[in-house]
Amino acid sequence: MNTADLGLPVDVPSTALFTDHYELTMLQAALRGGSADRRSVFEVFTRRLPEGRRYGVVAGTGRVLDAVENFRFDAGVLGFLRERDVVDGPTLEWLASYRFTGDVWGYPEGEVYFPGSPILRVEGSFAECVLLETVILSILNHDSAIAAAASRMASAAGGRPLIEMGARRTHELAAVAASRAAYVGGFTTTSDLAAGFRYGIPTVGTSAHAFTLVHDTERDAFRAQVDSLGKGTTLLVDTYDVAEAVRLAVEVAGPELGAVRIDSGDLLLVAHRVRQQLDELGATKTRIIVTSDLDEYAIASLAAAPVDAYGVGTQLVTGSGHPTASMVYKLVARAGSADPKAPLVSVAKKSSGGKTSIGGRKWAARRRDASGAAEAEVIGTGPVPDELGDSLLQVRLVEGGRVVAREPLDVVRERHARARAGLPLSATQLSRGEAVIPTEYV
Repeated sequence: MNTADLGLPVDVPSTALFTDHYELTMLQAALRGGSADRRSVFEVFTRRLPEGRRYGVVAGTGRVLDAVENFRFDAGVLGFLRERDVVDGPTLEWLASYRFTGDVWGYPEGEVYFPGSPILRVEGSFAECVLLETVILSILNHDSAIAAAASRMASAAGGRPLIEMGARRTHELAAVAASRAAYVGGFTTTSDLAAGFRYGIPTVGTSAHAFTLVHDTERDAFRAQVDSLGKGTTLLVDTYDVAEAVRLAVEVAGPELGAVRIDSGDLLLVAHRVRQQLDELGATKTRIIVTSDLDEYAIASLAAAPVDAYGVGTQLVTGSGHPTASMVYKLVARAGSADPKAPLVSVAKKSSGGKTSIGGRKWAARRRDASGAAEAEVIGTGPVPDELGDSLLQVRLVEGGRVVAREPLDVVRERHARARAGLPLSATQLSRGEAVIPTEYV
């Protein structure tokens, strides 16, 4: 496994330290106390959607599979743990041969989810499963939050292309993951070359205001860009006077000019004026791209504007106000002993503070109405009702420690488009509301 595929610097040997200290101290105590080998079932779910959201989007599953596969305690990692006295000698010996050998089931990436949905289920010994909690949650919480924001923006865009351009607004590694999640959620391109390199996402970009400012005149800047990149390029027209810049842009590139970009001002008003001016100058096929701190609400407000594409940065990579999906990783079942044949016993946290969970190894299905629209997320621990047998959501992702469900990112992106289309129409409303379908436990 090339660590570059994980969005990591090439000198990072594994994902084993993408965890919390207490995962290893729990392991040490479990090894000493005799519970480490108990067969266990952990599930990832969220108790509630972020305020106002109607659905969630499962994103990051592919990165989780890579992270689990690359979770290895090599000599450097073991040396660090020994030097810091994080765990004792016997635990270090156990970690040296760590390989996840269990099974993972989950919602396929790109699927939508709701409160209580068992998004991921990790099965194996307590020792091997407990170590994966933090790395799994860090990936799913981040990527799912970004994908949900991207999905809302894609709905608001109404089929117009969306460009992800938030790399400069977040951590350099988070930017790569955010670009991937945005693509899952419906964005079409990214400005981030690392994301293009690692995940095959189409990349785009032309020039910033600095390029115009470094030239003596705006005409000189436009001429240099067109001469280099061709008439199909996108010229940035709001460095000085927009109307004058549009006139110069068409004069330099001709009516074959690919696009103009507007990055400031009253975008609705300016877009209408620019469209009229372009048409009057004969550049009827020149597209208009708008940027400038857009979110789903700003995009929706431009629905009637003559805008051809949107570029989104800050609001996307911060989850448009909800930077995490608030997922948790909880033990829901464990064997009564270390005997491999010991039956599973349901377990769950019972807290007076509201952070309760439901025990048991769960299945999930989505019930649909006569028109095919989703009407309920059904979750159970017993036999699956016959009428839901063809509607089960979880698929096997890892079998006996071997990844069995890697998918091209375009397949994931298309799955999300289908999943969103299968929700009631109110799912795309931007007004605040509850989950678009209820969660039912049977």
